[in-house]
Order: sequence, then structure tokens, then C-alpha cells
Amino acid sequence: MVPLAFKLTHRPVLVIGAGRIGVGKARILIEAGAKVTMIADRLCAELPDGLESIELRRYCAGDLRGYSLVISATGDPRVNDLVVDEARHRGIWINVVDDPLRSDFFFTAVHRSGDVIVSISTQGASPALAQEIRARIRESLPRNLGDIAQRLKTERRRAQASGASTEDIDWKPRIRELLASDGDINC
Repeated sequence: MVPLAFKLTHRPVLVIGAGRIGVGKARILIEAGAKVTMIADRLCAELPDGLESIELRRYCAGDLRGYSLVISATGDPRVNDLVVDEARHRGIWINVVDDPLRSDFFFTAVHRSGDVIVSISTQGASPALAQEIRARIRESLPRNLGDIAQRLKTERRRAQASGASTEDIDWKPRIRELLASDGDINC
């Protein structure tokens, strides 16, 4: 496993299944900026705002054409088999909900504070454990991490504009100073 963060802004993503889990995955993808289409033979949960489209029907071979990523959240092993086969044939990244052995990627338990993202994965072994670890980490982090990241972003841009390489700067003292400022980042 290699943990990566993908930019999904404006990328076409397909979620098959509109139960609680499928809708939850669609919501996460929409928040990441993806253009999410859902295919489901029935709606079992309230659809998220920002959905590109919903097609109320069963999955059919060829439905994955044009998508960068697919989530199969059908709860039907036969449909999942068909989706996995097509995804593999087309070279599309696939997540089969609750089937880590056939998934190319996993959703992680995420804590966000502005541009700071802390992501926990158990590689599909136990999403509940990942969520518990996330909760413990969130409790231990300063609440102003997003503000600190913005301040450092500004300082990095200023250094780059002056022609300096940001890789030559030892950022640790500045980061420690900002973390110790207890929310006051106007230093």
C-alpha cells in the first residue's frame, strides 16, 4: 500500500448503489470536488447535494466507460463481480465496499482542518478501528492547524516570490512557534 491523496476536482466518478454506504461515499467524493454519478436500482438513503446525476436502474456492462474511479456499493456479489471485471478490463480504479481483496483503494478515516488532512487506514481490515484512531488523534491536535497551514503557505509563497528555495529553509522552528502560539498566528 502507498497512501496517496488524489485531486478529484471535476473528475468523473461513478458510485453504484444508493444505500447508506454508497450515498456516504458519494458525499465524500462530492466534497472532494468529483463529478459523481450514481446508478442504483432503488434509493435507500437521502441523496447528497451536488450529485451530477442519478440513474435509477440496474448496472449494465459498459456503464464504467468514461469514469476515472468507481465505487461498487451494491451489496450484491453478482453485480460486484460484473463491476470488478469491467473495471479491471478498462483499467479503472475500483473500491468494492466491504471487499478489500478486490479493491484497488480504500477510503480512509479523515480529519480535516483547513488544508491539513490527517488520514488513517487499516487497508480495509477494520474501518471502525480507523475511525477510533482518527477520533483519538483529532482530540490531541491543536484546533488551529488550518490557520497555521495558511500562514505557512503565505510565508512559502513570499519566499518563492523573492527567489528563495523553500527547500533550503528549516521550517521546524517556525512551525513550532506557530503551534505554540495557541491560536494567535499574527506573529
